[in-house]
Amino acid sequence: MKKRSFILVMMMILTFVLAGCGQQPSESDAGEKAGDLTGKSLHIYCGAGMTNPFQEIADAFKEKTGCEINVTFANAGQSQAQISASKEGDIFIAGSVEELDPVSEFVSERKDLVKHIPVLAVAAGNPKSIDGLPALVNQDMRLVIGDPESTPIGKIAKKALSDLGILNTVNIIATTTTSPQLATAVSEGEADATIVWKENCTAEDIEIVSTNDLEKYIKTVPAAVLTFTTDKETVDAFMTYLGTEEAKRIWAKYGYENLE
Repeated sequence: MKKRSFILVMMMILTFVLAGCGQQPSESDAGEKAGDLTGKSLHIYCGAGMTNPFQEIADAFKEKTGCEINVTFANAGQSQAQISASKEGDIFIAGSVEELDPVSEFVSERKDLVKHIPVLAVAAGNPKSIDGLPALVNQDMRLVIGDPESTPIGKIAKKALSDLGILNTVNIIATTTTSPQLATAVSEGEADATIVWKENCTAEDIEIVSTNDLEKYIKTVPAAVLTFTTDKETVDAFMTYLGTEEAKRIWAKYGYENLE
């Protein structure tokens, strides 16, 4: 009887061991164990407004693997033009999924990363008591927005103001080619308000207005693998790393929110 019990216990242990051996590593584990990629390199296009978090992610991946990450930071229009003209590069990190449309023929796969949240931002203390987009109709309000032709945030600003029927009545004093420039314009007193990405509002002299006017315009940051890549193994290692908890913590550190 004791011998039979011993055999049953050993069979159970063996079953658990074999089951464990058959498990695939989680996406996080796979990213942590990307291996030695010294001598490898990737060319990545990334939206200029995401410079801080993405550079930190690229540096962290290089430190883990030895892989050199060459990043071209530019607005969406510039990145799209470069991709189409050069037909070179490995990955495109865009400000929204829609920004992949002009280069869709060069995209082989896509991974959605984090939420990209537009907000209404004003000077710290909200000196002009701006409580939402409709308040911008006052011609005394100086509004700066992104270029609608070349930046995702500019397209959102134009759409949001158009949907409210106030695009032609607000006082838009300037447009910019990158999102960080929008926050700078407000923090330096050159404008009273702007529609900008949440992560660009980190300076102490700028604050986000509590309003739901822009909730339906929240976007998703995608990572798109380009068809030109010649090192799929290294690309796959980096794409896997983008799904790790470490990469997600870096995005969160800069104000991005994880997808639900």
